[in-house]
Amino acid sequence: MNRLDYNKKFLLASDVQKLRQYETAIDDEVNQGSFQFFDLSANLIEQRTKEAQAYYKDILAKPFDFSKDEQVELDGEKLAFATSTAELKEAWRKQLKYQTLVRLVDMQEEQMKKLEKGEKADQKSFEQLEKEAREKVKKNYEDLFKRYDQVTRDERRSSYINSITNVYDPHTSYFAPKDKENFDIGFTGRLEGIGASLQEKDGQIKVMEIVPGSPSYLQGDLKPGDIIQKVGQANEEPILVEGMRLDDAIRFIRGKKGTMVRLTVKKPDGSTKVIPIVRDVIVIEDTYAQSVVIEDKEKIGYIKLPGFYADFENKSGRFSGADVKKEVEKLKTAGMQGLILDLRNNGGGSLADAVEMAGLFIEKGPIVQVKTASGKAVVLDDRDVQVQYGGPLVILVNSNSASASEILAAAMQDYKRAVIVGSPTFGKGTVQQFFELDEALPAQFNPYKPFGALKLTTQKFYRINGGTTQLRGVIPDVTLPDPYSYMEFGEKEQDYPLPFDEIAPAKYSTWNKSKIDYAQIKANSQKRIASNKSFALIEQAGQRLKQQTKNTTRSLQLEKYMAEEKKAEAEAKRLEEAQKQVLGTQCASLAAGPERSWN
Repeated sequence: MNRLDYNKKFLLASDVQKLRQYETAIDDEVNQGSFQFFDLSANLIEQRTKEAQAYYKDILAKPFDFSKDEQVELDGEKLAFATSTAELKEAWRKQLKYQTLVRLVDMQEEQMKKLEKGEKADQKSFEQLEKEAREKVKKNYEDLFKRYDQVTRDERRSSYINSITNVYDPHTSYFAPKDKENFDIGFTGRLEGIGASLQEKDGQIKVMEIVPGSPSYLQGDLKPGDIIQKVGQANEEPILVEGMRLDDAIRFIRGKKGTMVRLTVKKPDGSTKVIPIVRDVIVIEDTYAQSVVIEDKEKIGYIKLPGFYADFENKSGRFSGADVKKEVEKLKTAGMQGLILDLRNNGGGSLADAVEMAGLFIEKGPIVQVKTASGKAVVLDDRDVQVQYGGPLVILVNSNSASASEILAAAMQDYKRAVIVGSPTFGKGTVQQFFELDEALPAQFNPYKPFGALKLTTQKFYRINGGTTQLRGVIPDVTLPDPYSYMEFGEKEQDYPLPFDEIAPAKYSTWNKSKIDYAQIKANSQKRIASNKSFALIEQAGQRLKQQTKNTTRSLQLEKYMAEEKKAEAEAKRLEEAQKQVLGTQCASLAAGPERSWN
C-alpha cells in the first residue's frame, strides 16, 4: 500500500478494503504463480490516477485564498485514505495550495532581492505572482501525470515483487534488467553525475550515501537522509520527482560534466533547501586516504579515510589497507605521538581491507566473525604479528559510518586498543550478493529472458565479542553532540531490518601495552562538552531537529507560513554562524604545499 499510494492521494478507503481481502493470501499467490492480487491493485491505481488528472486541473484553474487559516499534513503515514471522492478532492486542494504557496513565497522573495539590487525586473502584483505560481505547479503536474501514463505493467510488477522481497530485509531486492544496468553504472561510477547513492522509498527519492570525492561531497550541502523533491537543469523550471520511479529520477539528475543540476530537497528537520551542484567525474584523490600532522601541544597524526576502497581488477590499483599503512609510516617519520583515524561518513566497502587495517594496530588475532545462512560462523583473523603503530589511537565515527567502518571500530573497541569518539554508527551488519536469475532458471525459461537479478542478503557480521553491529551499530566510548544523533536514522529505521543477536565470542586477548582509563576519559570529555558553547549550540540544533521532524503540518495562511519559514531559517543560520566561530586547528600537510586549517 505504501508503494502504491504513500501520500494517499489516489486510492479510496473502499479500494483499500478490496485489496485487504488478499492480505493473508499473497504468499499463496506467489507459490502458485498467480498475479490476481497484483492485477487488481494495478487496475485500481491506474483508474484512480486517470481520475486524479481532472482534480488538479480543476483546482488550479482558480485563485487560492491565502488569508484563510487552515493547515496541511505532509506526512503520508499520518493521513488516512479518503472515504469519498469529495474528501479526496479536498486533500488534493490542500496539497496543491501548499505547493503554490511555496512557489509564491519564493517568487516574492526573488522579486524583492532583484529590486533591492537595482536589477531590471517587472514588479508584479500579488495576483500576478499567485497566478504564475499556480501555472508553474500545473506544469509540474502535467509532466508528472505524463510519466504516470508511461509506467508499464512490468515496472509495476517489479515494485510489487520488491514489496515482497523487502519484507525479508531492506537490502534484499529484485532488479529488473534495466534496473540492474543502472545499479552497475552507479556502482562502478562510469557515468558523470553528482555522486550520491539514492533509494526510492514510499514514493520518495531519498539520499542514502554521498560518494567521497564526488561533486555532492565537495559541494557539501546534500546529506544522507535528505529527500529530493524537485530536479531542475541550471536555470530551467524544476520538475517534481516525488512519486517517480528511481531510474526515471536518476535520468534527470545525471548529466554531462560541467552542467548544473539544482536539487530541491527536504531536510530531516522539515526545512526545504535548493542545492546547486555542478556535475563532474569523481575527484579520485579525494576518495583515497589522506593525512596531516596536527600541531598542538604534541604532534598528532590525522588520517581521513572516506571509504574502504579496493581495486581488485587492477594489480597496480589502490587498496585502502595498503594506503593507510603508508600514511601511518609517513606520520611516524614526522614524529607523531598519537593518531586519529577519521571514519566519519565512511559507508564501508572492502571487508578484507578493514581486516588488514585493524592488523596495523594489534599483534594478531580475530577481527570479525561472519555467519552465513547455514548458521556457520567463520572468523577472519589478522595473522601478521607485526604492529605497525602501537601508540595512542582515536577512531572518529558518526551515524553515517557503516559496514566496514563499524567492523574496524568495533574490533578496536573490543581489543581496548582505541578510544572510539563521536556518535552511534549506522548499524548495518549484513552482506549482500547478486544472483543473475537468467543463470538460475532452467532452459525452458530461455524464451522469456532476461529476468534481471536478485540482490540477496547472504551473511551477517558479528563482533569478536559475539554481538552484531546490526541495528545497534558501535556505541562510542566518548559521545560528542551531533544533530543527527537525535534523528530517526540508520538501519534500525529501515522497514523489516534483520534483528540484533549474538553468537559465541571469538578467542582474543585485549591490548595490554597501554592502560586506557575509559571512565576518566569519558568524565573529562563530559566536563569539556558542558562548558563549550559550540557543543551547546549543536545540542540545541539536535533538539530542534528532533522537534521539527515531529511537526509535519504546515500553515496554508500566507503570513503564518512566512513566519514559520523565517523562524526556521533564523535557527539554521544561528547554527551556521556558531560553527564558523569554531577555531580551526593548524595542520601541516605531509605533501609539499601550504598549511591547512581544519575544523
